[in-house]
Amino acid sequence: MCVVCFVKALVHVFKVYLTANYTYNFRGWPVDFRWDDVHASSASGSHRALTCTAAAAGVWLLQDAALREHEPGRPLHGSRSQLQCLLQQIRELPSQLASYLLAHSLGRWLVYPGSMFLMTRALLPLLQQGQERLVERYHGRRAKLVARDGNEIDTMFMDRRQQPGSQGHGLHLVICCEGNAGFYEMGCLSAPLEAGYSVLGWNHPGFGGSTGEPFPQHDANAMDVVVKYALHRLHFPPTHVVIYGWSIGGFTATWATMTYPELGALVLDATFDDLVPLALKVMPQSWKGLVVRTVREHFNLNVAEQLCGYPGPVLLLRRTLDDVVSTSDHLRPLPSGDVEGNRGNELLLSLLQHRYPVVMASEGLAIVTRWLRAGTVAQEAAFYARYRVDDDWCLALLRSYHARCKKEQKDEKAWGPHGLAFPWLVGQGLSRRRRRQLALFLARKHLKNVEATHCSPLEPEDFQLPWRL
Repeated sequence: MCVVCFVKALVHVFKVYLTANYTYNFRGWPVDFRWDDVHASSASGSHRALTCTAAAAGVWLLQDAALREHEPGRPLHGSRSQLQCLLQQIRELPSQLASYLLAHSLGRWLVYPGSMFLMTRALLPLLQQGQERLVERYHGRRAKLVARDGNEIDTMFMDRRQQPGSQGHGLHLVICCEGNAGFYEMGCLSAPLEAGYSVLGWNHPGFGGSTGEPFPQHDANAMDVVVKYALHRLHFPPTHVVIYGWSIGGFTATWATMTYPELGALVLDATFDDLVPLALKVMPQSWKGLVVRTVREHFNLNVAEQLCGYPGPVLLLRRTLDDVVSTSDHLRPLPSGDVEGNRGNELLLSLLQHRYPVVMASEGLAIVTRWLRAGTVAQEAAFYARYRVDDDWCLALLRSYHARCKKEQKDEKAWGPHGLAFPWLVGQGLSRRRRRQLALFLARKHLKNVEATHCSPLEPEDFQLPWRL
């Protein structure tokens, strides 16, 4: 063997050894950032998101309304009510036990298949290649973060601030929240990364090098430390941080923007409004009661409710060939352009009804619901043209309403980090035709169709920041 061949072989073996250690020895890595490291600099006040009471108090989740009715602290009236409550708890004990067992076995594997050991082992070569690509090509920097619950979160950061590009994309940080079988090594971060943005990827608890189990509370804890790491250690201004959630990653994405409303923007790709309809779609009908209880108590991914808690710019990407987040008949292939059952439709309607209740009353809701049935660019354009929507008039009306409220409103609570707080009462006094036009304009600004399946990589040109007034 010649000397050159020997050197090449030695370099290859050394690279394989490093990559293997890079994966397997992550638990031995020193901790780069902890969730409570933020307290050390809280006095500086450099970022409001770091010092707000909610962030300092800890991670919290919205509780489902059906569960709030049975909170332990709810006042009871008389001994008879207490006895009835005790008997009710005894009667529900078997179903609670069944729900717990389902959630911590088959349920977790169905909701988060990427946490299964066998899947991680099968994907290990691809994960190693993905790590090597991010480090060598994009100068990725891996870091270990420790969440509030003690879970170690595996992250990768690609910094583009030194070369932001002509449009300044590199000055914005996109935090990517992966799907239920996605890893940052080979996940949705490729689109914003190739589009020139600075990117921070992280793995769910139990995925890749992250420890723990991917239940909603653990996921929220992980998202909390990731956001704090971006703001406090990487020193990105909150307004320059964009949260990007794909599929089930929409839960942690909306949780982050709800908890840190100062963050700059939110992009949701192929996600859903609520997990219950999708869970009922794949489980036996006879299990309906158990499935609903298990989801509500253990996997309450209330994306729509959390989305309405964020006051900033939002863009929804709806994939027109997506049969994963669709409640249409799943026994037959999804026809091209059949988007009527896509749960992203409900997500858009919830958002618009919360932000623009006057516009979305009656005829506004009806016209947007019909517009959502358009599954192709041609159908969408034809529907838009049929109602002769004047974009300039809609923009002028919204800006006029915003300026008038700014002039008349003296209550500081009406103004948030993104300006006038929602809901807006714009649209009062408009004719039905004008309200329909404004509703269509707002729907088109908040939702974009992408001709792709659920798991297809998003093209870089399809990733864009949300519309701002």
